[in-house]
Amino acid sequence: MYKIIRKKVLNPTVTQMEIEAPLVAKKAKPGQFIILRVNEEGERIPLTVAGVDANEGTVKIIFQIVGGTTTLLNAKNEGDSIQDFVGPLGVATNLEGKKKVCIVGGGVGCAIALPIAQAFHELGVNVTSIIGFRNQDLVILEDEFKECSDNFTLMTDDGSYGREGNVTIPLKEMLENGETFDEVITIGPLIMMKFVVLTTKPFNIPCTVSMNPIMIDGTGMCGGCRLTLNRDGEKITKFACVDGPDFNGYEIDFDEAMSRGRMYADFEKHAYDKACNLLKNA
Repeated sequence: MYKIIRKKVLNPTVTQMEIEAPLVAKKAKPGQFIILRVNEEGERIPLTVAGVDANEGTVKIIFQIVGGTTTLLNAKNEGDSIQDFVGPLGVATNLEGKKKVCIVGGGVGCAIALPIAQAFHELGVNVTSIIGFRNQDLVILEDEFKECSDNFTLMTDDGSYGREGNVTIPLKEMLENGETFDEVITIGPLIMMKFVVLTTKPFNIPCTVSMNPIMIDGTGMCGGCRLTLNRDGEKITKFACVDGPDFNGYEIDFDEAMSRGRMYADFEKHAYDKACNLLKNA
């Protein structure tokens, strides 16, 4: 069992927890993830490592309450425990050889982008961060991004906070004005990452995306997290859990990934309703 040391509500749909898991905390690096189960009967869900404290032996996770398992997880409080917490899994983000990077995060994807931005900042890399949300009520981690960014822009779709519009607007402005980066790293909704890739492509800037497909075992055995890459005219199958989650954005078949991501939407809605009913009757 793994104890919840701290719990913090970041916005109405996003929660942050720090889990006591010293072995994971000792080895986890930015870009990697864990798989957890809330209880013995629960499903396995992947969540990105949003930060670690190796001295305290804790791992920070940030999750959006979208389905049955995240609803049950959110019902847990400080001092409670969860059944399983396995990791670190996946390949850590490559931090080597960069002098200037742009981190583009969207929504809860900012929880994945932040430790990467922080790691680059600690290495002395010049960090530009662009983060976007639907509206002001959904903004998370603003202060944390400001602390590790040399340049920072916050966007909201409706203009209720920061600049109005999506994250590609300031990115395109920077690139058209002659700004250059060793790499653009984008993490967020698939449709957002697709358009960040399309924005950077004319400027020949390497663009890395962090993929979050359906995942079950985290070892490459189930095949649920498979992705199609188009590399030099050849279609290649990769698995996000062992080959990623970071990939060359120019190679990803985003349309296929988005189609696969919608496969279990109805099932997830049913699981969410069931979990809500269980909590109401508990």
